[in-house]
Amino acid sequence: MHESDESTSQSNNIDSRNPAGPAGYYEADMRVTETGGAGQVRAIIECVSPQVDGGRFPAKRIAGDPIRIEADIFTDGHDRLAALLCWRRGGEDQWTEVPMTYLENDRWFATITVPEPCEIEFTVAAWVDRFQTWRYDMQKRIEAGTDTDVDYQIGAELVLAAAGRAKTEAWSGWFRQIAAEMRSSALDQLLDSMMARHPDRTLQARCEALRITVDPVLARSSAWYEFFPRSAANDGATHGTFRECELRLPEIAAMGFDVVYLPPIHPIGTTFRKGRNNTLTPDPSDVGSPWAIGSAEGGHKSVHPHLGTLEDFRHLVSTATGLGLRIALDVAFQVSPDHPYAKEHPEWFRRRPDGTIQYAENPPKKYQDIYPFDFESDQWKAMWLELKSVFDFWIAEGVTIFRVDNPHTKAFAFWEWCIGAVKREQPEALFLAEAFTRPKVKYRLAKAGFSQSYTYFPWRHAKQEITDYFRAITQPPVCDFFRGNHWPNTPDILTEFLQTNGRTGFVQRFLLASAIAANYGIYGPAFELGEGRPLRQGGEEYLESEKFQLRKWDIDHKDSLRVLIAQVNRIRRENSALQHDTTLHFHSIDNEDLLAFSKRSPDGSSIVVVVINLDPRGTPEGDLKLSADDLGLDPNRALQMHELLSGTRTIWRAPGMHIVFESGSLPARIFAVRRPVRSERDFEYFL
Repeated sequence: MHESDESTSQSNNIDSRNPAGPAGYYEADMRVTETGGAGQVRAIIECVSPQVDGGRFPAKRIAGDPIRIEADIFTDGHDRLAALLCWRRGGEDQWTEVPMTYLENDRWFATITVPEPCEIEFTVAAWVDRFQTWRYDMQKRIEAGTDTDVDYQIGAELVLAAAGRAKTEAWSGWFRQIAAEMRSSALDQLLDSMMARHPDRTLQARCEALRITVDPVLARSSAWYEFFPRSAANDGATHGTFRECELRLPEIAAMGFDVVYLPPIHPIGTTFRKGRNNTLTPDPSDVGSPWAIGSAEGGHKSVHPHLGTLEDFRHLVSTATGLGLRIALDVAFQVSPDHPYAKEHPEWFRRRPDGTIQYAENPPKKYQDIYPFDFESDQWKAMWLELKSVFDFWIAEGVTIFRVDNPHTKAFAFWEWCIGAVKREQPEALFLAEAFTRPKVKYRLAKAGFSQSYTYFPWRHAKQEITDYFRAITQPPVCDFFRGNHWPNTPDILTEFLQTNGRTGFVQRFLLASAIAANYGIYGPAFELGEGRPLRQGGEEYLESEKFQLRKWDIDHKDSLRVLIAQVNRIRRENSALQHDTTLHFHSIDNEDLLAFSKRSPDGSSIVVVVINLDPRGTPEGDLKLSADDLGLDPNRALQMHELLSGTRTIWRAPGMHIVFESGSLPARIFAVRRPVRSERDFEYFL
C-alpha cells in the first residue's frame, strides 16, 4: 500500500547499463561452447530445463528438495554419448559433476539436492563416447561370433589412451595391463566403470550456464497469520504495544501457523491523515493508516513510539522464534508528506507544475497522505541504495521475511537488482509480492526475484475457474518461477462471497485455500471471527476497517474458527503431500458444486485426496471417479482411506466413491491414502 528511510550505503555497486546482471550473460537461445575444433564437436544439447526465458532469469527450487535437470542430447549416426550435469554455488570456482542418465527419446536427466538456500548455476556437457560405442558394438559382435583381433586392438587403443589420462600411476598401470588382455576384459564391468571415470572429453559440447535460486522451505509451504500490532491491547481504544503482541503469539503458534505478518510498524504521518472508514475528516483521536509511513519521529527504519522501542521489537522477534514462528514485516516503498525523505530528498519524488510533490492517485481516488517514489528520478542510484538499506536494516534486527506492498508500481529493474543483492548476502530472505495486478506483471515480478505472490484466489469460486487457474500456476513453465500464496481475505479485500455466506462461507474458503495450496494466509482476527460487514454494498472495504482505526476482537467467541484452523494446520504438517503444489491433480466428479483433487509428496510417501463443497448453502452429492492407478498405486488392490477431519476410515475400491455432503457438515473431505489393502480382514486388522 505505501514508501523508505535514512542512511545511504555505498556498497552494492549498480551498473546503470544493466543493473540486473552482467551484460551478455544470457541468450534467448541456448548456445553451445566447444572444447575441440569447431567442426569436430558432434554432440548436440537442446531444450535444457529448468530455464526461464532462455536463461534470462533463474528458475526457482527449494533447499533440500530434489532438483531435476533435463536436456535433449543427441548426435548424428549411431555413436553412444556421455553427458554430465555440472553445477556450483554462486561465487565458487569448482564445478561438481553428476553423470546424466538416458531417459527416452534423446532426453537425459540428472538429479541433485542443494541443502541450503543459495543461488546455483549449472550447465550440461556431452560428448561422443568412443569407448561405449566400441563396447556396445563389441558385445553384439561377440554374441554373433564375428569378433576379430582388429576389433580388440581398437578397444586396446582406447584403453591405453585412458592410461594417459589417469591421475595416478597405479591406475595408469592397471589400464595398460587391461589393454594387454583386451580379449578377456572387453566386457568387464570394472573396466566399464573406470573408463567412465576417465573419459576423453576433448570434443565435448557444453551449454551456456543457467541459474537456479534455491529458496528456504518456507517459500514452498507456509501458513501466514496477519494482525495489526496497534490493536493488540484489544479494547478498541488503547494503542497496542510489542509487549502486548507477544501475548498473542502462543495462541497463533497453537493454531499451527508458520509466519506472523505485521503491517507497517513505523511512525505515521499527520498531514492529510485519513479518519475512520477512510474519511478525509479525521478527529484528533484517529490513528491514521500504517501505510502512510513517516513523521518527525522517523521513517522506514523507525518504529511507532506507541508500539515501543527497537529493543521491544527485538524481544518480540526472539519470543516468536522460541515458539517456532517467524515474523514477517510489511515493506511499503512510499512516504507520508511528513517522512524525513520528503524533506531531505525531494529529488526522489515527482513534482507537479505548482511545485508541490505529486501524491498517489488511482483516479478518481486520491491518496494525499502518500507520496510515491519517482523511479525515473535522475538520482535513482542513491535512491535504490537507500531503499535496499531498509531491508538490510530489518534483517539486522532479525527479520528475513518481507511482504512487499504494491511492488508492481515500482520499477522491475529495481526489484531485480535489490532482491538479488539482498539474497546474495542473506539467502534465507523471502519476499512476498502483494501484487493484485495483471498476470504478466505478476510473473515478471516473480522472475525478478519475488519468492511468492498473492494470487486471484479470493475471486475464484466456480469449479472450472478454480481448476483452470490452479492448473496454470502449478505446472511448467509458470511453476518454474512463480509461487502463489493464497489468501481468502486481506485488510483490503472482503469479497462478496465472504459478505454473503456467513460463517460457512469462511469455513469453505479456509478449507479450500489450506488444502489446495501449499502457501496460504489469513487476515487473522477478522477471518477467525467471520468479519463480513462491508463499508458499502458492492465494495470490498470493511466497515470499521482496521486500516484506519483500532479494533477490539472477541477472539474467544464460541463461533471462532480457531479449533478448525489448528486441526487443518496440523493435518498440513503431518501430511507432506499438502506441502507441495506441483503435484496437484484434479479428478472427475459428476457435480459442478463439488471439486475433487489430489496431491502427493515427490517421493510418493504421502498422498491426499480432497473433495470440496463449493456451495456453502447446499448439500450436493456426486460420484468421484478415482482409482489406485490415478494415484500411482497398485490398481489391483483397494485403498485404505483415512478422512482426516472426521477421523473415519474406509476401504475405497475402483472406479471411485459416492460423496455426500449433509446439512451442517463441514464442506470438505480430506482423505489420506494410508496404504493399499488386500481384503476386508486386512483392513479390520489395521484398525
